Amino acid sequence: MGPVHSRTLIPTAATATIPAMSDTDHVVRLSLPDHAYDITVSPGLLSRTGPLLRNLSKSSKAILISDSTVTPLHAAPVRASLESAGFQVIQHTLPAGEDHKTLADLLPAYDTLLSSRIERSTPLLALGGGVVGDMAGLLAATTLRGLPFVQIPTTLLSMVDASVGGKTGVNHAAGKNLIGAFHQPIAVFVDPAVLTTLPPRELRSGLAECIKHQIIRDADGFADLERNIRRALDLDIDYLSRLIAHNVAIKARVVESDPFEKAERAHLNFGHTFGHAIESVSNYSYSHGESVALGMAAAAHLAASLRMIDGPTRDRITALIAAAGLPSNGLRLDPAAVFDAMFFDKKVKSGRLRFILPTRIGQVVIRDDVSQDLVREAITSIR
Repeated sequence: MGPVHSRTLIPTAATATIPAMSDTDHVVRLSLPDHAYDITVSPGLLSRTGPLLRNLSKSSKAILISDSTVTPLHAAPVRASLESAGFQVIQHTLPAGEDHKTLADLLPAYDTLLSSRIERSTPLLALGGGVVGDMAGLLAATTLRGLPFVQIPTTLLSMVDASVGGKTGVNHAAGKNLIGAFHQPIAVFVDPAVLTTLPPRELRSGLAECIKHQIIRDADGFADLERNIRRALDLDIDYLSRLIAHNVAIKARVVESDPFEKAERAHLNFGHTFGHAIESVSNYSYSHGESVALGMAAAAHLAASLRMIDGPTRDRITALIAAAGLPSNGLRLDPAAVFDAMFFDKKVKSGRLRFILPTRIGQVVIRDDVSQDLVREAITSIR
């Protein structure tokens, strides 16, 4: 395909507004002390993968990892573009689904790579949602002690969250993402046009993370979503492109300040202490986005119980969750089981649950001093 178009650079300030509509690419630069990369958001980007990667790699080979759902939908234009740019493509398809996010399901991919005479300079591209990105990222982090890695997310959830920041991993029977590593990509290519193939439930799941980002960092962005949530649900690609770039900018700013989740990056876990437990207890019958939505509603209730926010603020949060077609109540699980599962979360320290709780829309704090009775009450509030 043709050369990269002129680009609109999106600031990574916490108060960055959604960029104005533009025919150019939206590009967010994520800069770490020893590594920097661009997250490019542009409709039609899949067919430009080859030349974009060639700007980053001189390798003769490229590895394309996807899953059994995404491969028939989107792999062909990516592979054709890579081959046109002179890459010999090594392709491997993972089984689709959260229940296959295990080391056992990843082992055949290692066989594919190690039998293909790859080198440490061979780039690995993850084409798919968050499960593919996490698994392929772990594959890249651990093969030959580290391969260059490119994220090509195909779900809204992975575009605004999982593809940015370098977290990789697989699940274990004891909990979600307990086996993993930090491995930053060399680039992220986001093509919002692929969202037209996304099931509505998956689109709504991605909106949960967009809502989360606004609650933790941007009151104006929250108000924008309140006004325009219907445009997102109706797959207005221009609006989604700007929304994605804005959310990526928020996450990039947080990751820059705390690459290994020692402090501020924990803010991105708003709703997740409850949400991961809901996801686990439901055996993933609740999607990640649905679980986080319920978790945010529970966290808002908990913050209101602690008098950190008032009732109207709590109600604005739950109303936007509902407007996005996500659950803010109606939990169909045993509250006691959800409470117990929360103690298997990675964020538990010295046996104390850690919560990210809002003090207002646009600002959150970390609390590890919440009584267990209030936590149980918060779970009950979303039944």
